[in-house]
Amino acid sequence: MKMKKNQTRYLIILCIIIFGGSTIFAISKSDVFKQIAVSQKLINDVYKYIVSNYADELDIDKFTKSSIEDILGNLDPYTVFMEPEEGQGIDLLTKGKYGGVGMEIGKRDEKLTVIAPMDDSPTMKAGIISGDIIIKIDTMNTKKLNLNAAAKLIRGEKGTAVTLIIQRGNSDKEMEFTLIRDDIKIKDVAYTGMVNDKTGYILLTRFSRNSAPEMQKALTKLKKEKAESLILDLRNNPGGLLQSSIDILDMLLPKNQLLLSTKGRTKGSNRTFYSKRDPIISEDVKLAVLINGGSASASEIVSGTIQDLDRGVIIGKRSFGKGLVQSVYNLDDKNRLKMTTAKYYTPSGRLIQSSGYVEENIIIEFSMEDSLYHTSGGRIVEGGGGIMPDHTVDNKTYGPLTQECWRKGSYFTFVQSRKENYSSFDEVTETENLLEEFRSYIETVDMDIHLIGETPFDNLKEKLHAVDSTNKDLLDAFELMENYFAYEKDGLFEKESEDIFKNLLSEFANYYKGKEGRIQFNLKHDKALEKAISILEDQVVYNNVFRNSN
Repeated sequence: MKMKKNQTRYLIILCIIIFGGSTIFAISKSDVFKQIAVSQKLINDVYKYIVSNYADELDIDKFTKSSIEDILGNLDPYTVFMEPEEGQGIDLLTKGKYGGVGMEIGKRDEKLTVIAPMDDSPTMKAGIISGDIIIKIDTMNTKKLNLNAAAKLIRGEKGTAVTLIIQRGNSDKEMEFTLIRDDIKIKDVAYTGMVNDKTGYILLTRFSRNSAPEMQKALTKLKKEKAESLILDLRNNPGGLLQSSIDILDMLLPKNQLLLSTKGRTKGSNRTFYSKRDPIISEDVKLAVLINGGSASASEIVSGTIQDLDRGVIIGKRSFGKGLVQSVYNLDDKNRLKMTTAKYYTPSGRLIQSSGYVEENIIIEFSMEDSLYHTSGGRIVEGGGGIMPDHTVDNKTYGPLTQECWRKGSYFTFVQSRKENYSSFDEVTETENLLEEFRSYIETVDMDIHLIGETPFDNLKEKLHAVDSTNKDLLDAFELMENYFAYEKDGLFEKESEDIFKNLLSEFANYYKGKEGRIQFNLKHDKALEKAISILEDQVVYNNVFRNSN
């Protein structure tokens, strides 16, 4: 007898949760207990008949695990079944080190998506960027993979390789990246410094147990340097520990302010967090926070709270929209269930989580969230998931040749081949023919560049050739299009020369001055940072951000 797949798997996962000692069913309503008891008997009966009488003998462990993963797939992407080795993501936040390629992944529109590359990681060096869609991990198609299974495939021992097939933006071209795994050591505050005489800058890359002490040290340093304004860069910061975000907000906001609420079905899921101590920096210090689509979870808590309390101006692009709280339940001595038990809400009442994270037809009561909210000063801010900045600055986009040079590692290999020619970074910047040298270098590299529309053209050409390979009109049209693409590719270097040169110099800065030198160089060409500085330096413009929009 053939059972319905989803029903069977639903029963199995309920059974595992029940026998795992989870407290999520500690609800006093008698009808709920009755429903659980009925369901539990049904679970036991169905499971017993399947494993005992199914036509083919089942691998019980694999069948159970597959059933669990499929039923959890109907919930949000952060609710997952965790085997022993899959606890590395949690351990990373508490220990600060793991073996992998340095990327944070999530699900967007049911697609495995790069939330953010980690600073100075194999992912960042290869040119993989926030928003890239991972089609394959080695030979494994990612369409049906949950986040834990995908992370397990990507992580591995230092020195081993993993190949990712990436699709970027609106392009239909698939790009292949082979990354060599490394020890990913996490330093949460990647850079601290003054960007001018009055403005301090902090680059925070994630929220782990180290974040609060590192931020305290950074803020104290800038305070001693008499910073009158502060820029907190949370771009491509995928989040992490909730407590770290609360501790950092405590350093920036007045005492006794509501910072965050979590709401769920159980009593323990409903919590409120308030600032408990006086801030490290004075309220007179103007504050700007940079965010983008790679800013998620704890980054959205910090930026959304600062916005709701009118403490600072938010600049960049709308954040990712990850506002779900997970709790981990021990099912036995080996396996764990990480399950969403609540949602994050900013002080104004905004739900950080973007919509569409769960199948609505399996939810008994699906509440609609408001789209407009008010800050403590009365100005309107947008809901709907993620944090919408007060000032929008578009993300930097790069042309196909610039991206291909990243993918091929051409910037890195060129610097390695020329590093003995110079004694310092300043000497590199004074070299007149450096860009032309790089152009000559990449002409020797096999570049696989596809322009927008080229892949559909190639597919159409192949299909029409199969129908009629002798039609002169078709052949002439093909030649015309091929010449067009060839002409466009020939002009790419001139079109993208500014970006190519900046990326080349950035790699040289990294070699001669280290990671901090590279960050300092890139900040000089950062449009979002320029916008933040211009707002912070103009008291009238800064104050106008917080005016009541009503």
